[in-house]
Amino acid sequence: MASPALKDAVGVLDRDPFVALLAKLIGETQRLQNDPPALVPQEDLVAQHVLDALRPVSTDTGGGPLIVRKVSYTEGRSNVIVEYPGTVPGRVVSFVGMHMDVVPANPNEWDFDPFSLTFDSDDKEKLRGRGTTDCLGHVALVTQLMWKLGEMKPALKHSVIAVFIANEENSSVTGIGVDGLVKDGLLDKLKTGPLFWIDTADKQPCIGTGGMIPWHLKATGKLFHSGLAHKAINSMELNMDALKEIQTRFYKDFPPHEKEKLYKFATPSTMKPTKWSYPGGGLNQIPGECTISGDIRLTPFYSTTLVVEKLQEYVDDLNGGLETKLPTRGPVSKYVLPDENLRGRLDISFDGDVMNGVACNLESRGFQALCKATEEIVGYVEPYSITGSLPLIRELQDEGFDVQTAGYGLLKTYHAKNEYCLFSDMAQGFQVFVSIISQLEADV
Repeated sequence: MASPALKDAVGVLDRDPFVALLAKLIGETQRLQNDPPALVPQEDLVAQHVLDALRPVSTDTGGGPLIVRKVSYTEGRSNVIVEYPGTVPGRVVSFVGMHMDVVPANPNEWDFDPFSLTFDSDDKEKLRGRGTTDCLGHVALVTQLMWKLGEMKPALKHSVIAVFIANEENSSVTGIGVDGLVKDGLLDKLKTGPLFWIDTADKQPCIGTGGMIPWHLKATGKLFHSGLAHKAINSMELNMDALKEIQTRFYKDFPPHEKEKLYKFATPSTMKPTKWSYPGGGLNQIPGECTISGDIRLTPFYSTTLVVEKLQEYVDDLNGGLETKLPTRGPVSKYVLPDENLRGRLDISFDGDVMNGVACNLESRGFQALCKATEEIVGYVEPYSITGSLPLIRELQDEGFDVQTAGYGLLKTYHAKNEYCLFSDMAQGFQVFVSIISQLEADV
């Protein structure tokens, strides 16, 4: 249970200031969409609202103990670090990952304005707008937590640190969000205590995520008239047969892992096509080239580096034995034309934004505190894992941070049209945070 002293001091999440702040944040979302180069977010807009909310109880004004720092690596795109100082050196609990950018939204596809906070008729429980679940709802939530600490000034041994970040929704630009903060050593003190990444959903601990490898398999054959199929190398047939063989080898080399049951992953590692492209042509032309693209979702017990190496090995092996290692389709289908000294060819490439999955430390004090707090406040605890991918947190784990993840939006509206969250879920998240801090305080 949360210690009576802390619980009484900070109380519960106050609806009016939370909703008022969230309305300001959602009102900025048209300029927070992250899809460069067309849409470059201006996280400074959110950062300023956070600063405005917290400065009255900060050392900047003398009105409170909060130490507030704004860190920018490029114009208009800031991070904010907020610290409520504790009395015992090295005792820290941190809430990180509340990002100030959002995924794009098309107003023509929504039932309500995505760029303003609205309610569902008389239902004030449902808070609607882009970013309510991911992740501006969490920005407003943790801001309110830090404001309460700064206003009420409870005596804590632990320093409580919140880190609001830029640039979570796109990995084509690097070094300006949490990765920049880590590189500069600005988060080093967070390594001495649990770090809670607040950017998942459904009020339960998310203990595992998947890695992601985007791939493109290009097949090159020989374009020719479809009435003279014996003189063509059909790139589409080559690509389909090659992909089936590559998938077969992938599932043999990376089968379901024994730890996936422990972490309650919904699926094992998967490799599947999701897009098909070719230069175009008539129905009477056998295409000379085409590309199948897709992704691999990899549970964190396998190395993405090894998978990339193995896929390249598969392709090299197939290129060296197209005559014997791939089936053909029909009496004149072939991938080698000896009389013309022509061979089909496969090439595989990978996008630069390969991500590694995460398996949280189930023995850590942070995980234990999160589970106990969740059971206390939500009424039950059911940790889960998904092969969806969260950027950045594996890198934090590799740097020595004890990363645990949670969130209080709704998974069913994550990145979706008509996004919303529930105030009652956010209110429970506030109480979970208070319980976590209280449990850690009792350890000292």
